[in-house]
Amino acid sequence: MTTKLFSELLTNSPKNWGRWGPDDEVGALNFLTSKEILRGVQAVKQGKVFMLGVPVARPGGDPIYPGRGQTTRTMAMDKGHYMNCHAHSFPGGMEYADDVIFMYLQGTTQYDALGHVWYDDQLYNGYDAKTTIGGLQKCSVEKIANRGVVGRGILLDVARYKGVKHLQANEGITLDDVLKTAEMQKCTIEKHDILLIHTGWLKRFYDEGVDAFFPGRTMSEPGLAYSPELVDWFHKMEIPSFGTDTVASEQTMHPESGTMIPLHAALLRNLGVVFNEIDWLYDLAEDCAKDGQYTFLFVGAPLKVVAGAGSPVNPAVIK
Repeated sequence: MTTKLFSELLTNSPKNWGRWGPDDEVGALNFLTSKEILRGVQAVKQGKVFMLGVPVARPGGDPIYPGRGQTTRTMAMDKGHYMNCHAHSFPGGMEYADDVIFMYLQGTTQYDALGHVWYDDQLYNGYDAKTTIGGLQKCSVEKIANRGVVGRGILLDVARYKGVKHLQANEGITLDDVLKTAEMQKCTIEKHDILLIHTGWLKRFYDEGVDAFFPGRTMSEPGLAYSPELVDWFHKMEIPSFGTDTVASEQTMHPESGTMIPLHAALLRNLGVVFNEIDWLYDLAEDCAKDGQYTFLFVGAPLKVVAGAGSPVNPAVIK
């Protein structure tokens, strides 16, 4: 099979370039107006809070894309420094601990910047890919962080819809799966909703280890499957952002075209849809199944990393 270029695969795919002006760098987040934030607030019924970030720098390792190194955290100051006379107490007797971390900014629960991926040498909104050299001068994650991602969220428990603990490796989630999951849950996906898609895949990392999570240390996750119909639906519904419990959010390899991560091209690069990845959704999914409330206020606050291609985040869901 000959691999198609994205310029060919996505010839007729919709774009939001210029929709919010030539200087726009936050894309579909423009849909999250004050009205939409208040709609999210109105979804709060119980006061339950779920934090979706995963632990960082675990001794056993974190769920990180195989091409990236594991996060390391080192103590820069602790009681040992005082015991070994490498440090002295402050006047009054106060001592302290301090530490430093080395990590990929997308090595944990995170947001992709809109300048994270591109093809044909153009980022979202037509910016030149050369603006990424040395740091993202355009469409950096700082722009997302300055705005925040706040609105009505909806959980789509695709694993429960399919009657499994987790989807299978390379299993694609179709538009029909998305719509039928919402139907099973007796909830309606509305325009400008922030989607959270539960596959059960992330739990495999903690239950079964990295070999189950990345079979053969390759990207073979389940996830949203590219189709023109799915992209058109995202465009029609004006979806600002979505999150998943996987590393890439999508079926990594598109079997028909041979392309890799085509939804990053069609949704992020072309429509400005903001990707939120590696969300811990298991506890939220269990609770939603018990009480039947699948909508909530979603709050995502990435770090203001100047010129960053991504940022860690610990999203909050309030039901």
